[in-house]
Amino acid sequence: MSNIIVIAEHINGSLKKVSWSSVTFAKQAAALTGGQVIGLVLGHNIGDVAAEFATSGLDKMLVCDEATFASYLPENFAPAIVKAVQDNDAAIVCASTSTFGKDLLPRVAGLLGAGMVSDAIAIFDDGGLKFKRPLWAGKVITTVEVSTPIKVASVRPTEFDALPAVAAVASEAFASGVSAKEGVEFVSFEQVKSERPELTDADVIVSGGRGLGSEANFNIVMELADKLTGAVGATRAAVDSGYAPNDWQIGQTGKVVAPNLYFAVAISGAIQHLAGMKGSKTIVAINTDADAPIFQVADYGLVADAFEVLPDLTSKL
Repeated sequence: MSNIIVIAEHINGSLKKVSWSSVTFAKQAAALTGGQVIGLVLGHNIGDVAAEFATSGLDKMLVCDEATFASYLPENFAPAIVKAVQDNDAAIVCASTSTFGKDLLPRVAGLLGAGMVSDAIAIFDDGGLKFKRPLWAGKVITTVEVSTPIKVASVRPTEFDALPAVAAVASEAFASGVSAKEGVEFVSFEQVKSERPELTDADVIVSGGRGLGSEANFNIVMELADKLTGAVGATRAAVDSGYAPNDWQIGQTGKVVAPNLYFAVAISGAIQHLAGMKGSKTIVAINTDADAPIFQVADYGLVADAFEVLPDLTSKL
């Protein structure tokens, strides 16, 4: 077994950006195993998703377009992935460390009897395949080895840059042989809709901390984000204080992001928050406390009052 299977993540007919990062990881793995990178798209009426995923650098793509997969249910998805692994001589199955990946991959590993690495940030060969993953909010990086023949890995997308699009690879129809599982029913999908980009897909993120003081004061963050066509983020402290909704939370217990530009506004820089954003390409910190830990990771730091600086910056932009 040597091939690598990458599971595409998509929503409402759109391929998620994190799927491209999973392909980058898979290509690094395939270079070590000598296998092919095989993409797997599960869903119904997924032509546009498959067409885009085909340009991500895959060697082969399997498309399973069946009514059983019209809505995401891991009880249906997992057996289909297992069949794809068994039919295609796969050594590694991977997807992003997203809500989707965290929910689905452990079930796949369980059905395969495979060992699993969560939140992988590197793969290398040191007398056998080994993986690196962070622990304790990134304060420790551990090296692990999976002893089972098939390995399952969730991939931290911020550590693997998406490769440029290439010519589309031909797709092959894949029959899952899976019937809808009895006793499990899809009820509804409630999505937070916004004109702003999703945090994990955004090129620019403007985040606010508890130092903003109130929900109303988050307006200065939102105005700057909108001016830059970016997303709005928040620390856990700000979310817990009711200043921002839960889906804006960035950090160890929130979302992990790595935009090209990250504004940290009135954020002190606790390790739990840094774990979710320190991979950003350029970090701009604005805080009244010159000794705030956020300045240790910032590329640009401004010791100033955000309520004076942000409106002025937004106006000039």
